Amino acid sequence: MELRLYDTLTKEKRPFVPLDAKNVRMYVCGPTVYDFAHIGNARPVIVFDVLFRLLRHTYGEAHVKYVRNITDVDDKINDRAARDFPGLPLNEAIRKVTEQTGRQFHADVDALGALRPSVEPRATEHIGEMREIIERLIAGGFAYAAEDHVLFSPQAMNAANAGLPRYGALSNRSLDEMIAGARVDVAPYKKGNTDFVLWKPSKPGEPSWPSPAGIKAEGRPGWHIECSAMAWKHLGEHFDIHGGGIDLVFPHHENEVAQTCCAFHQQRMANYWMHNGFLQVESEKMSKSLGNFITIHELLQDWPGEVLRLNMLKTHYRSPIDWTMKSLEESAKTLDDWYRVAADVAPGGPAASVVEPLLDDLNTPLAIAALHGLRGEAAALSGSLRLLGFLSESAAQWESRKQQASGVDAGEVERLLAERTAARARKDFRESDRIRDLLAAMGVAIKDSKDGTTWEIAR
Repeated sequence: MELRLYDTLTKEKRPFVPLDAKNVRMYVCGPTVYDFAHIGNARPVIVFDVLFRLLRHTYGEAHVKYVRNITDVDDKINDRAARDFPGLPLNEAIRKVTEQTGRQFHADVDALGALRPSVEPRATEHIGEMREIIERLIAGGFAYAAEDHVLFSPQAMNAANAGLPRYGALSNRSLDEMIAGARVDVAPYKKGNTDFVLWKPSKPGEPSWPSPAGIKAEGRPGWHIECSAMAWKHLGEHFDIHGGGIDLVFPHHENEVAQTCCAFHQQRMANYWMHNGFLQVESEKMSKSLGNFITIHELLQDWPGEVLRLNMLKTHYRSPIDWTMKSLEESAKTLDDWYRVAADVAPGGPAASVVEPLLDDLNTPLAIAALHGLRGEAAALSGSLRLLGFLSESAAQWESRKQQASGVDAGEVERLLAERTAARARKDFRESDRIRDLLAAMGVAIKDSKDGTTWEIAR
């Protein structure tokens, strides 16, 4: 069965044909490192990690390159730095913020079972590439300098009619619709309402670099040009897959397409544009004002990362997801069972019943349903779970971590179980039931069988 992916640009699911099967290339927009990542940020991390694993399984690990950037120059970073380190020069404070939040991000996504990307470029390491793209756009008549800014003109792009895509094609909007629906910055130096910033002057104390286009004042890049530069540097002018959240389609990805295609005279930047859907918490939009804003870090205090991962994958990546406590509890119970059955078993090859749904535009809900059907085939279940990023530890380690998180004293449980076994042997069922109820109150579930009594942390 061939891999088929839904392309946001063409609005259809079609066979994936890489530009070069020995060099499959994917770019995904990564974090802006100014605070802990929230659970909505975890969705593209997990979704595109599954795709990365599937591509490696299909084409070979050595033949897949995955780039996920880090945005380390941004107004939000500047604001956080000034707030947290008021006594330091702003640039030094910014470095502290980006280093700290970058470490936090990596710790969180590592816990989610996500593989590190092949390359993880930082925006500030690619200023030279940004300036070069800007100079190309100015030379081609697609951008212009005005009052120490450089701006891109979508009108110029659409008027060129030189084998370029139409600005607005990715988000399926006309220029008029984009003007009406966007928060347009009104500025006297802009030639058109939809013109967007490629470069802007820096305020005193802010990060700054020599400007392009002969501008004497130092400045810094706009947001959109950063990803165009990093994708070009590490994947080339034209590559296979570009991914991110659905909220990035406009304006970020629309503007990326415009910059890259006009700078390099390409019809496409990426052959497939993939976007994951929105996330709600208990049927409400996540927001700090509603008190339901949850970070990955906070959830990891109560749940293993693999529980969060499974919970995310139970919904198809293009569909909205409702993040609920009930669903988390169900995911935890499922993983408990999978760990008991498959964690300590030598993995076989992943089952076709699991791989085939993944090849159909990452149909993870159907793949998970197939996993339940493999319970009697431990080797196939083990291999299939590992393909999806599960079973990172042994069954004993999994159980031990549950015990530690619950605060249960394993020695005390064993002592009580021994007393219960002795009570049952002398047919003192009242005492046996009392101990059973005591263990239940401690959060311990016991199971009696012909082979003896086992116990686990109740979810």
